[in-house]
Amino acid sequence: MTPKLQATDWWATYFDAHYLLEYEPIFSPVRDRTEVARLIDVLALPSGARVLDVPCGQGRHAHLLAEAGFRVDGLDYSSHLIDLARARGTGPTLRYTRGDMRVLPARWTGRFDAVVNLFTSFGFFTDPADDRHVMREFARVLAPGGTLVWHGGSRDGVMTKFLSRDWWKADDGTMIGHERAFDPLSGVLTIRTAWEGKSGRGTREHRIRLYSATHLAELCLEAGLVVEECYDGFRDRALTRRSGEMLLVARKRELPRRRRAR
Repeated sequence: MTPKLQATDWWATYFDAHYLLEYEPIFSPVRDRTEVARLIDVLALPSGARVLDVPCGQGRHAHLLAEAGFRVDGLDYSSHLIDLARARGTGPTLRYTRGDMRVLPARWTGRFDAVVNLFTSFGFFTDPADDRHVMREFARVLAPGGTLVWHGGSRDGVMTKFLSRDWWKADDGTMIGHERAFDPLSGVLTIRTAWEGKSGRGTREHRIRLYSATHLAELCLEAGLVVEECYDGFRDRALTRRSGEMLLVARKRELPRRRRAR
């Protein structure tokens, strides 16, 4: 059963056309291919392996993973982003599903060789217990020995280089500004966005719970996933306390072998 939406569920409506305009400077084909090349290297899976990209957004990574020879499923709650992902192309090795990552399809149990959770797509929910549910769902749909690749903000590094505000101009001339506040008790980073351009002006807000590598590794372990590697984002170097991003690689525990009866 899909959890009921709450008034504080900003993510239910945030990922729309304005979201794509807001983060336009970050999205580029070159960056997408660089990140997917790194994922392929980290995963070290054979062609034809099953990969779940969740949430998959507009299919930036899922499309390229399928292009590289993997059998890919993408899941996202945003109907706008799912429509864009499907418009890029689908086929026998690339499928998209609209859904809530707290409750992945039951038929996916043990289905995937890898799950990828990328671009700070974790910590959206008001109740931190929901983050635990998400991690358990990732573990449930992984095959024994399967790999989770988690990429997002590192609480330690974000706080070390905390930027309270910045602004930039989109390609259509829209001015976009971010103002940030962090609550050290809840670990929640609040980002208030303001914009002004040809299409008008407005403000909105979103919130993300930031995790340290230690806390995230603990959540993984509770779900039956063991973190084996920890990188400074997509770079091939170890995570440090000043890393603003982190990429964790966790393995689902193998099922214990049954002893043969004598």
